[in-house]
Amino acid sequence: MLREKRESALKMGKFSSSYSTSDFVHFGVLLPFLLLSQLFFQLAWCGSIVKFLPGLEGPLPFVLETGYVGVGESEDVQAFYYFIESENNPKEDPLMLWLTGGPGCSAFSGLVIEIGPIAFKNEEYNGSLPNLVLRPHSWTKVSSIIFVDLPVSTGFTYATTEFATQRSDWIQVHQVHQFLRKWLIEHPNFLSTDVYIGGDSYSGITIPAIVQEISLGNEKGLQPWINLQGYLLGNPATTRRHENYRIPFAHGMGLISDELYRSLQKNCKGEYINVDTKNVLCSRNIETFNEVTSGLSMVNILDPSCDWLDTETSWRRSLLKKYPRKNFLNTHLKLPSLNCRSYAYFLCGYWANDDSVRSALHIRKV
Repeated sequence: MLREKRESALKMGKFSSSYSTSDFVHFGVLLPFLLLSQLFFQLAWCGSIVKFLPGLEGPLPFVLETGYVGVGESEDVQAFYYFIESENNPKEDPLMLWLTGGPGCSAFSGLVIEIGPIAFKNEEYNGSLPNLVLRPHSWTKVSSIIFVDLPVSTGFTYATTEFATQRSDWIQVHQVHQFLRKWLIEHPNFLSTDVYIGGDSYSGITIPAIVQEISLGNEKGLQPWINLQGYLLGNPATTRRHENYRIPFAHGMGLISDELYRSLQKNCKGEYINVDTKNVLCSRNIETFNEVTSGLSMVNILDPSCDWLDTETSWRRSLLKKYPRKNFLNTHLKLPSLNCRSYAYFLCGYWANDDSVRSALHIRKV
């Protein structure tokens, strides 16, 4: 099996060498070369099928694969992913690579909170492992999805060197591009599948650049060729000044009155962040706006405003950071009410910290 995969990788251009077989006069020279190539293959990709998940009764009714793909300089970033095969027709349904925003939030958020086939049961935490349920409206009903933890130090993705811990939008763009081509080499059944790149929130900044780089790579003849069809964004940030658009959005959605909006426009002149403290009228209008919308979640205006996880210790960043179970409910975590969407985020911390979960997902100990 390993030999077949390696030969397939060679055909797709994964390995290259300036030597031909005839250059090796003795088999004793050829053998070490082959062994090194196999070792490189094993380090480059490691994926395993997950048949059961702790907290969910019975075997999984869909195909789940988890694993690592080495990206970056000398593959010093080990990118973790969850791959779920379409529950409909994986041979014909599209393939989507999904990135969660943040920046730097785990793809696990997309898997269990947003579009994946599993979710946490809406029940109060009782000290045991949180229970999972199947989500009937999962996007995996019509497409195969790769949820990938990038950039580095996101979710279960880790760096093997100090230099590789560096992060930037452009580094993420290059690493996602590299990840996808390597993943397709190891999953040749999807080489001709329609591919889409999807994400939410801060991914609105990076995904257009990722799509452009993939397209340029195709034009340059990089292998394997990616059958890129487009991209989609949910609740995306399209500029680093996105907070400035919350007031026009609130007015457009009928959350504030026409009178308040006109006053904000007049007194703030379209600048609603970093307001000059000397501009008393604008400051007062901003205070009124904040008071009027204080009970709503601006991420999803149909939700109430709920407590959130502390950004420095949130599970949404690095899942490799384990917190002691007895001390998890401390100042680092605000407990939301059960009717809040963020209650599921609270449950994620306990679920991802459980040793049986990490074993089931084949998480490396680093």
